[in-house]
Amino acid sequence: MDSIIVRGNGPLKGQIPIAGAKNACLALMPATLLSEEPLTLTNAPRLSDIRTMTELLASLGAEVTALQEGKVLAASCHGEINPVADYDIVRKMRASNLVLGPLLARLGHAVVSLPGGCAIGARPMDIHVDALSALGAQIELRDGYLHAKTQGGLKGAVHEMRFASVGATENFLMAASLAKGTSVLKNAAREPEIVDLADCLRAMGAQIEGDGTGTIEIQGVDRLHGATHPVVADRIELGTYMLAPAICGGEVECLGGRIELIESFCERLDAAGVSVEQTKAGIKVSRKNGRIRAVDVVTEPFPGFPTDLQAQMMALLCTAEGTSVLEEKIFENRFMHAPELLRMGANIEVHGGHATVHGVDKLRGARVMATDLRASVSLILAGLAAEGETMVSRVYHLDRGYERVEDKLSAVGAHIERVKGE
Repeated sequence: MDSIIVRGNGPLKGQIPIAGAKNACLALMPATLLSEEPLTLTNAPRLSDIRTMTELLASLGAEVTALQEGKVLAASCHGEINPVADYDIVRKMRASNLVLGPLLARLGHAVVSLPGGCAIGARPMDIHVDALSALGAQIELRDGYLHAKTQGGLKGAVHEMRFASVGATENFLMAASLAKGTSVLKNAAREPEIVDLADCLRAMGAQIEGDGTGTIEIQGVDRLHGATHPVVADRIELGTYMLAPAICGGEVECLGGRIELIESFCERLDAAGVSVEQTKAGIKVSRKNGRIRAVDVVTEPFPGFPTDLQAQMMALLCTAEGTSVLEEKIFENRFMHAPELLRMGANIEVHGGHATVHGVDKLRGARVMATDLRASVSLILAGLAAEGETMVSRVYHLDRGYERVEDKLSAVGAHIERVKGE
């Protein structure tokens, strides 16, 4: 397996282009199942998860072609559709469950394996099942597969989720777009990826209002048509690269970034002593003065602090002045990067969903192991600020969510390289 070697070498300077959002693109791609006409996605990220979703859609009968070096995805589903999403593909990625709603809407039945992905907690499917059941789906679990069917198609309904799940909101949106009548989803997720999916569905002819708020109303239509849609900028990649100059010093402009995508994250950076400035081209980031200050962080659904930036923020706070407390309220088991940071000289105590980080003067390079997608990049960030050399192994996690990370960081002055495994 490949490894990444990072050598701490001081301030960074330059520009980093931000790719399209992985989490948005993985929800947009299954929308092609809702129409017989082509769906074209521009600003697509070039990631292994995108290739996995392409493989899954192909197994269902859709065609997805990568154009312009993978930045454009041309998708079509005009032929016979296979309603079975097999375990061998679905197990690779959590977002595979997003084919369930579109298959039910298009065919009236589906068999979808329980999904896989990073080992960061249970992430139960019952929220998805409850949301689709409200639309009239009958779903049961047998032999590791969700067997779903409808009688006479999906029907509009009012449903309130017990938790503002992004994936369940996306499944409900796609399914309700072709349901008969009006559907209302309460306690809906408000993430930018939800708004991006709703924008795409509206371009395909869906009637959706309220996306970006806690209540979304969908008026079902008989059919959806083709469309071309640009994928929104990846706010998690954006936040990750904003942390690089915060950790190392220097000044970096993240091209395509918008503060409103990660406003709560920017507020925490400001409190820690990091300057965040919106420019015409993106977001410019630099330290204000001297050492980073300790801050407390609580992860929450959007517009709160993103759980997907918690590990990276911890890397920053390892060398902050004072003591920080991070509370993880979204996923259990999401402090698995802490023991690896300890190997680099960090001072961290983990108790359940809380991590207390006592800032140290300096981190030291070490051999560390990535445990999940966001943990892997947090260790790279820590390595940028550490004395000596850090080797991060098991970076196949990294390739699921970050496009050409070595190239982007090297371009602003980081000493980073990939070592091919056997």
